[in-house]
Amino acid sequence: MNNIKKTIYVGVSGGVDSSVSVALLKEQGYKIVGVFIKVWQPDFVTCTWREERRDAMRVCAVLDIPFLFMDLEEDYKKGVADYMISEYKLGRTPNPDVMCNKYVKFGAFLKKALEIGADAVATGHYARVFSPKTVIEKSPVTVFGSNFGKKYHLLHGLDANKDQSYFLWTLTQEQLSKIMFPIGHLQKSEVRKLADKFNLPTAKKKDSQGICFIGKLDMKDFLKQFIKPKKGVVLNQDGEEIGVHDGAVFYTLGERHGFVITKKGTEDGRYYVISKNIEKNTITVTNDINATPIAPLIKLAELQISQTNWIPSAPEIGKKYMARSRYRQSLEECEFIEINKDTAMIKFTNPQPTATPGQSLVVYDGEYCLGGGVIE
Repeated sequence: MNNIKKTIYVGVSGGVDSSVSVALLKEQGYKIVGVFIKVWQPDFVTCTWREERRDAMRVCAVLDIPFLFMDLEEDYKKGVADYMISEYKLGRTPNPDVMCNKYVKFGAFLKKALEIGADAVATGHYARVFSPKTVIEKSPVTVFGSNFGKKYHLLHGLDANKDQSYFLWTLTQEQLSKIMFPIGHLQKSEVRKLADKFNLPTAKKKDSQGICFIGKLDMKDFLKQFIKPKKGVVLNQDGEEIGVHDGAVFYTLGERHGFVITKKGTEDGRYYVISKNIEKNTITVTNDINATPIAPLIKLAELQISQTNWIPSAPEIGKKYMARSRYRQSLEECEFIEINKDTAMIKFTNPQPTATPGQSLVVYDGEYCLGGGVIE
């Protein structure tokens, strides 16, 4: 099928990355429909979705392509916001960006786009998809096994500072066969230059930060609208009370602010959270970066993950891989010591200081993202 005959619905957010994605696909001969996705936001925060929609419409007008407004508030509220709040109530630290990709962008958006005439969807993510044909051309099949060239693969974006494959580990073979990431092979600086080349109104626009439905509101202030604050004590490693906080559920391991230290020495450094007890509503902190924390350990050599999804196939027991347990964290060497249907146990060469229950652990084999799971 020629490109000009394929219809691609592109998620246009009003930012420069999605704008350039639209322009590149149109230049390649595809029939493009720009789609602005409206997500849920609570009444008590200010979100700029109307301004973002306006920018998205301007981009579509400049490129002379159809514009479509898609209201996915209900999907976002259930799959992202409600999930995030429930996870915090359990004392875990969720990753809403992963859930947004799973349930909204490549869940509801992909499903509806295909239903109304799209052959595939595209977004401005910094990641890459290899089809079976591309895989065979780019990589020797014998290196990865006989089935390697028969599968779709997710690869990290070539711009290491912008790579977003960490948030895409839940994608399946069926989804990848209908997804395009037009700028995944580009550096951010190149994307900006292309925006100028195409005379896009978003060329000079700054990148958005944070989660849209929260807006400029601090995460704790947002959560306090749904989770009642409850005063608790801050403990040191010896179990002594040295401060107060407003609810153990609001803190994540490694966090360095939000609590008050009332018993602090003149030479004490900055404190950070190393464990929390939801039932007793306590958090334990230390100012010794080399200290060995109490259970649950913040520095773990072995991690269990659940809700696993392996994009091409499950990793091999004993083989060395690379993984990260937090976005922008450096990749760390690891190996699998147990793999089950929905869970796995992973051993790291070096203990992981930022591994936090509820966060995503994402596994890589070279430039290929194999998938991942949720840290338990």
